[in-house]
Amino acid sequence: MKKKNETYKLQTDQLLTIPLSEAWEFFSSPGNLSKITPPDMDFKIISELDESPVYPGMEITYTVKPILGIPVKWKTLISEVVEGQQFTDKQLEGPYKLWEHTHTFTATDRGLLMTDTVRYELPFGIIGKFAHWLFVRKKLKEIFTYRRVVVEKLFNKNGILAN
Repeated sequence: MKKKNETYKLQTDQLLTIPLSEAWEFFSSPGNLSKITPPDMDFKIISELDESPVYPGMEITYTVKPILGIPVKWKTLISEVVEGQQFTDKQLEGPYKLWEHTHTFTATDRGLLMTDTVRYELPFGIIGKFAHWLFVRKKLKEIFTYRRVVVEKLFNKNGILAN
């Protein structure tokens, strides 16, 4: 019997002290992704994009070096956009068997809550599980921790963090 790959979930929350319109403008622009990705990953968009914000059906192709400086081509599809509230990108081509990343923005009485929820699966069955345990989980946490720190410096003048 073939064993099914395990689906993992990573969720981060961050409270922003900027208006929703400013957050949406920044995060819905694919060109800004390199600003919040660790420099050692050498993130580069290789598809030709205009300055428009994400829209359903938008495809973005880029290269990234997640492990040992080895370049990986990654192609995502913006599958859903609810203007000013959330958008989801799904991997069409890349290292994961499944990658679905939803960016959500919720106004609260304390500020704007930004939530990143990633559902992902690795290929290669038991080898993928071992890779997740050995380094993938840690690397993803490092990427989102870096993102959190950069976003804090860019947008939060009062140093307010959620979680």
